[in-house]
Amino acid sequence: MSDRTFTLDEAQSLLPVLESLLRAAIAGKELIEDVEAEMQAVNHRIFLNGGTSVDIVPLARRKAERVKAEQRVRDALAEIDSIGVQVKDIDIGLLDFPCTVEGRTVLLCWKLGEKSITQWHGVEEGFAGRKPIDERIAKGKRTN
Repeated sequence: MSDRTFTLDEAQSLLPVLESLLRAAIAGKELIEDVEAEMQAVNHRIFLNGGTSVDIVPLARRKAERVKAEQRVRDALAEIDSIGVQVKDIDIGLLDFPCTVEGRTVLLCWKLGEKSITQWHGVEEGFAGRKPIDERIAKGKRTN
């Protein structure tokens, strides 16, 4: 993980790119989960029938789609990480941007669907500790 910090303006300017990457990761994760559920259903059907003939071509195709989706998710998350942004929860699209305020690091907090970054929290507080951005946070500095 990067030691980079962001100003509020820098973090805001990255939102369109990060939103696109996050949506790609979420879509990939959903595809992975769908394929996994399909495979479990097939396995369950085979088990209940005591064995059965299965057309493996569509199953192999879906497995290949899953492998590609896994790579897309890894790539999107790695790109977000390389920017220096922390993915806190892929399911709800939660990102944190380290920001230095009065000599300490805080996290600017953004959730997919929010129009801009309006919340922050301490490093130890997490999502439940979110507070509105105030003047002190808005003037946070960038390092690195």
